[in-house]
Amino acid sequence: MQVPPETAELTRLAHGIAAQVTQMHPLAGKLPDAATKAEVLKALFELTKQVEVVKKHLLKLQKRDDSAAL
Repeated sequence: MQVPPETAELTRLAHGIAAQVTQMHPLAGKLPDAATKAEVLKALFELTKQVEVVKKHLLKLQKRDDSAAL
């Protein structure tokens, strides 16, 4: 069964967000203020976790859709 376009687009966008956040990590590590660096890194970690949750749910949805076709 073909993945619905909404699911495919959300998956594509979630992967894009994950890539962007990954690129931000090294830059955040170079911030001169320790307190700011810590808060930014903590926020980036939370963003990463939430994007992974979205990706996980989309994958489950896709697998459920695939199994319905069997």
